Amino acid sequence: MPTISTADFKNGLGLRIKDKVYTIVEFQHVKPGKGGAFVRYKTRDIKSGRVVENTCNAGTKFESVMLTTREFQYLYNDGADYIFMDNETYEQVPVPEDMVGENSKWLRENDNAQLLYADTELLGVNPPMFIEAEVVETVPGAKGNTVQGATKPATIDTGAVVQVPMYLNEGERIKVDTRTGEFVQRL
Repeated sequence: MPTISTADFKNGLGLRIKDKVYTIVEFQHVKPGKGGAFVRYKTRDIKSGRVVENTCNAGTKFESVMLTTREFQYLYNDGADYIFMDNETYEQVPVPEDMVGENSKWLRENDNAQLLYADTELLGVNPPMFIEAEVVETVPGAKGNTVQGATKPATIDTGAVVQVPMYLNEGERIKVDTRTGEFVQRL
């Protein structure tokens, strides 16, 4: 297992601490006038997204983790697993439903997604940052409903519910930001 020192810290670097994988969000080396140097650092838990702030002595060793993302094509859901295909090797990879989680509402067959790996361990699935979708169901916009910023719920063809402007109707195509679940523009 490769180890690194606090002197090697960089933003985005992967660490394994107590069997959990983290990325370094930010860090600061501190050399007080009295006493030994120490490092303040913030890490983000890859699975939960939670940010934790810690302090340690300068020179402390950590286990390094190689974080990689690879492009895969989403093929189908067989009921228990989501099946993805590696775009380079054409190998099919089953991913458990609980690992895909909330991101499943943004996946559409044949769309590309990124699978995040720590060394060889699969950590999660990230859908494309933006998707183009069709509004399948929404209440019709009434004449005069042109209040600035007014929105209404709309179901898109992936099954997700998105807040859209009042002027949109069923059958229209929109662009959605999958990170926030927000409407971006009409296409």
